[in-house]
Amino acid sequence: MPEEQIILILFFGALVIAVALTPISKWLAPHVGLIANPRSRDMHTVPVPRMGGVAIFIAVMAGVLLLQNTFEFRQFGAMVFAAALVSFLGLADDRFSLSAYVRLIAQVLAALFVWYAGVRVQMFEALWLDIPLTVIWIVGITNAMNFLDNMDGLLAGICAVICSFFLLLAVMNGQYLVGALAAALLGACIGFLFYNLNPASVFMGDSGSMFLGFLIACVAIKLRFAQAANVSWMVPLVVLGLPVFDTTMVFISRLRRGKNPLTTPGKDHTSHRIAKHGFSNREAVMICYLVCVSLGIIAMLISMLDKISAYVLGAVLSAFALYMLWFMEFGPWKLTSENQTNVSPSSA
Repeated sequence: MPEEQIILILFFGALVIAVALTPISKWLAPHVGLIANPRSRDMHTVPVPRMGGVAIFIAVMAGVLLLQNTFEFRQFGAMVFAAALVSFLGLADDRFSLSAYVRLIAQVLAALFVWYAGVRVQMFEALWLDIPLTVIWIVGITNAMNFLDNMDGLLAGICAVICSFFLLLAVMNGQYLVGALAAALLGACIGFLFYNLNPASVFMGDSGSMFLGFLIACVAIKLRFAQAANVSWMVPLVVLGLPVFDTTMVFISRLRRGKNPLTTPGKDHTSHRIAKHGFSNREAVMICYLVCVSLGIIAMLISMLDKISAYVLGAVLSAFALYMLWFMEFGPWKLTSENQTNVSPSSA
């Protein structure tokens, strides 16, 4: 079967399964205690099922299991198996509110598992440097995605944009295994978005956000670029620029205010600061989508540039990110006691 046909099957298959199973997850959620009841820091005012991540998980897994014999399966299977464990951990957290440190330890073990299977960051000749870098990247992106699940449609839409660019980059560079996994993730996210756009009738919960974050981090590691071999690390970092920026800002903000970044839910995310300053929640989500699209286009440009031009563009982008970090944390959009109270609340 041609690789392009496999990618299309995975995309449409995952989309249809997610569309079909999300209503079932909504119906099942109250029966197993997976309901997000409104709290003072939440956006929603009525109980909302938060089991949509199960539909996303099944949609991706169904395609993977169907086509498991199509590709060399060792690394592919390791990524999916580890992501499944992380998703089950998220489901347990949704139901029983696990400790943040238990989640962190489990994520580190899952990252080490995929590293052992060959899914590795390869920036240094020394193995002892690549191992912690792989773990930091996978665990960091997993939690960055979990942090971004704080407005209706935000995380699923951002993941869809990111996976779209990963799919394009993979196909352009002949990496059909990576493209197939990105296509399955893309289809599952779009299918779930039918029910998660504002006003959301279902949340994905930690089971969905951690599953998506883990797999997206692994897909980013597997991307390779023939023309931009010397700056290949920069391309996925730029595509994932918004989650990385948001998590960095949240960590700095909470540490600066004497709060634990992992255990202190906040109203200090990028989306909330946008919504506080003249935009509706829907508009804030759309702005985040547009930022992700812009970063994806820049990443594709970097993948086609020579080394010096790529580094120059990367430096300009980094300078702009630092300016926006100052603007939101120390400048005109810095947190005050007033806007910490009135900002549309976050779940992360």
